Amino acid sequence: MSKLTLAGIRRGNQFSPNHIGNDAAIFALTAQHLRKLGCDVNEYIESDLLLQDPKEKGIFNMVRDWKSIHKLQELEDKNYFVVNSGYGIENCTREKMTRLLLSNHISHPESLILRTDEDPTEALEKAGFFNCWIHREDVTYVRNPEEAKSILKEYAIRGIPSAVINEHLVGDLVKFYGVAGTDFFYWFYPSNMHHSKFGLEVINGTAKGIPFDEAQLRLLCHKAAEVLNIHIYGGDCIVSEDGVMRIIDFNDWPSFAPCREEAAPNIARRIWDLMREHI
Repeated sequence: MSKLTLAGIRRGNQFSPNHIGNDAAIFALTAQHLRKLGCDVNEYIESDLLLQDPKEKGIFNMVRDWKSIHKLQELEDKNYFVVNSGYGIENCTREKMTRLLLSNHISHPESLILRTDEDPTEALEKAGFFNCWIHREDVTYVRNPEEAKSILKEYAIRGIPSAVINEHLVGDLVKFYGVAGTDFFYWFYPSNMHHSKFGLEVINGTAKGIPFDEAQLRLLCHKAAEVLNIHIYGGDCIVSEDGVMRIIDFNDWPSFAPCREEAAPNIARRIWDLMREHI
């Protein structure tokens, strides 16, 4: 069999807020482990992807720019094999993720998807959402329908037509990382490790250590990854007082910062296995 040659596309620095070094490190380690497995890896930056089609038929990537994501989707339609898929990356955007998780009965907060140019008060009161989270290009915690109305009005002015509103869940915030098709799964309480991009984790406070079934969390996350078409993932869930787990966020290829050394060989092995199967 001829040697496997892959294109690896790094994430643009502007898409790594407060995590440029961590994102670069997990990418570099993954490329290193792929080379140990016997791959040739040619490394590119996101802008290279837009200049011409890669000569390599297998691509692993951490892209986030919309032009890059759409380019990956075009390449997949031309029979390139891409990890994570450009379609999977798009599935992790808030509205698509919410629709897919709820329609596939993946444990998730109760959610509304509302137009930003309409008064949300009645819908929020009917749903019983007082403390809630509003998502679109950013995320905001609001304490009542009036605050929600103000945020949606601002979104409308910015030309954002709709927004996702999640009920606020009380409980322990758990951050997780996983690689589908492998035994790798890692979780921790960010409140105990001061691990945060934007500081929003403080809303739920310090974790109490509510007991939960780790095997069930792993299964829940792997199911979500399958539904979203993502192999390399991370995210957040809330464990309620009764031990119920609900995924509140799911991301394509995060930094794996707290578990990078352990994660990288598993990521590389997953990419290797998928590429050998598909190209």
